[in-house]
Amino acid sequence: MTDSRNVDQDTSTETGSRRQRAIEAYGSARDRVTGAGRKAGEALEEAPLVALAAGLAAGAAIAALLPRTRTEARLIRPVADRARETAKSAAQAAKDAGKSRLSELGLTTEKGNDVVRQILDGAKDAVRASAQAAAGTVRRGD
Repeated sequence: MTDSRNVDQDTSTETGSRRQRAIEAYGSARDRVTGAGRKAGEALEEAPLVALAAGLAAGAAIAALLPRTRTEARLIRPVADRARETAKSAAQAAKDAGKSRLSELGLTTEKGNDVVRQILDGAKDAVRASAQAAAGTVRRGD
């Protein structure tokens, strides 16, 4: 009988221990959730535009993951096509205006390439001079 009582007592102690751990885990999780909610509220107060942008980004990400319905595709396609064409036209207009202005200023692709080459040559010369100065200092033991 003593063995049976010991087993019952051990089982009871083990169950109580598990119950206590579950209660502690629940309390800890509740505290973390409460703290996270409080921090989120503080962040909203401090930077509402950042919170708005994050919400919009999250919504866009979720929307991108959801499959598009036929109705959405039918309704959105004309708007998307117009937006795409408008964006292409705007990009082409900006490109043409930029090229025209650069041409007026006398800045051509060849001149740009020459300037880049001069910058790279100057950088190489500076690196070479720095390396020689460092090597000279090491040789002299300064």
